[in-house]
Amino acid sequence: MASTSCKEQAEKLLECCLRGVLPPGGLPPALLEDQCAEALFRIVVEGLADRFERPLCDAYVWLFSDAIARTMPGVDRARLIERYEQVRVVRPFVAEARRVFVLSRVTLGADVAVTSVVLDAVKRRFPAAEIWFVGPRKNWELFAADRRIRHLEIRYQRGTLRERLRSWPELREALSSGDLVVDPDSRLTQLGLLPVCDEEHYRLFESRAYGASDETALPGLTARWLEETFGISDAQPYVAIAEQRRPRCRPVISLSLGIGENPLKRIADPFEEKLLAALGRLGVELWIDRGAGGEEAARVERAIERSGAAVHSWHGSFAGFAAIIAQSDLYVGYDSAGQHVAAACGVPLLSIFAGFAAPRMFSRWRPTGHGRIEVLRVENPEPEAVLAQAIGALERFALR
Repeated sequence: MASTSCKEQAEKLLECCLRGVLPPGGLPPALLEDQCAEALFRIVVEGLADRFERPLCDAYVWLFSDAIARTMPGVDRARLIERYEQVRVVRPFVAEARRVFVLSRVTLGADVAVTSVVLDAVKRRFPAAEIWFVGPRKNWELFAADRRIRHLEIRYQRGTLRERLRSWPELREALSSGDLVVDPDSRLTQLGLLPVCDEEHYRLFESRAYGASDETALPGLTARWLEETFGISDAQPYVAIAEQRRPRCRPVISLSLGIGENPLKRIADPFEEKLLAALGRLGVELWIDRGAGGEEAARVERAIERSGAAVHSWHGSFAGFAAIIAQSDLYVGYDSAGQHVAAACGVPLLSIFAGFAAPRMFSRWRPTGHGRIEVLRVENPEPEAVLAQAIGALERFALR
C-alpha cells in the first residue's frame, strides 16, 4: 500500500470519528499494516487526542482495543474496554503506599507539564515511599537531581503498533512490585488501554477527557485531578536537573526551533533566520538547541548561518539544554518542551504557538507559570506577520 493511500485512509477515518461515525468492525485492517504506522499514529491517534473531547477518547478506545487485540495474541478486546471504563473514573486513593510508580508520558514537554506535577503531589502524599519515574532515560534526566525520584528505565520504540507494544510485558513485570501506579495518559500504556497491574492499585489521569469543556491548561488540570485523587492541593510543575552550566556574565536568551516532528508548528522561511537576526541585535548571549540531529539540526544551522547572528549551539542532551533555559533571562521558541521547562523554572518566555488542531489544544498546551509569559497564538502563519508580532513581544520584554 502506498504511503499516500495510508494518509488518505487515516484522514478518512479521522473525519468519520469527528462526525461521530465509527467503523462497526473496529480499526480498518489496512491501517494496521506496517507501512501505515506513521499515518495511523500521526493522523488518527494524535488527531483524536489533540482535540481533548470525551467522545473522541471513546472513539480511540473503540478503535485501539480492537487493534491491540488483533496485534497481541490472547488479548480480549471486550475486557480491555471493560477495564478502561473502570479506570477512567476518578477514584480517590486513600491507602498508604511504600512503592509508587509514575509513568512517563514519553514526550519531554508532557513530562514537564503533566508528569512533574504528579511527581510533586505523590512526593507530598507519600513522604516515606520509594517513588519511581518509569520511562526513557532522557526524560528522567529532567528530574535526576531530585533525591526522592528513582529511575526505572523502560524504552518506548516508535514505529508499528507491534513495536510500540513490545515493552508491555517488561512494564507489567516491573510494576508488579508496586503499591500504586499513576498513569498520566502514558504512551507506555497506549493512553491507559494496556493493563499493567490490578485496577485497585492503578490510577489513570485521562487528560484528554478530564475537565470536559474547561479551558484550563494541562498543569492546572493535572493539579485538580491530583487533589481529587490524592487530596494534595496546588501541585506544581518542576524540573530538577543535575547538569549545570557556567555562570553568565550578561543577559542570556535561550531558543529552540524544535517542532516535535510536527511541521504545522513551524513558521515558514525566512521566519527563523530573521528571528535569530533580531535576537542577535539585542547584544545578549544567545543559545540555541541544535536538536537531536537530522533535518532539525540542518534547519537550525541554516538559520544561524543566514541570520549572521553570534549564536552558541547546544549539541548535548535535552536536560543539558534545560539547564541553560533555567539560567536564562528569556526563552523563545515554538510550542515544544522548552517552553514548559521555562515556565516551570519561572523564566520569562515567548511562545510562538502554531499548528494546533483545535482551540482546546491551544488552551491545554499553552505554557503557564509564575514568570512572565507571552504566547503568540498564530492563526495566520504568514512569516512576516508572525515576525512582526514576535519582535513586538521582544521589545516588551526590554531585555538588553
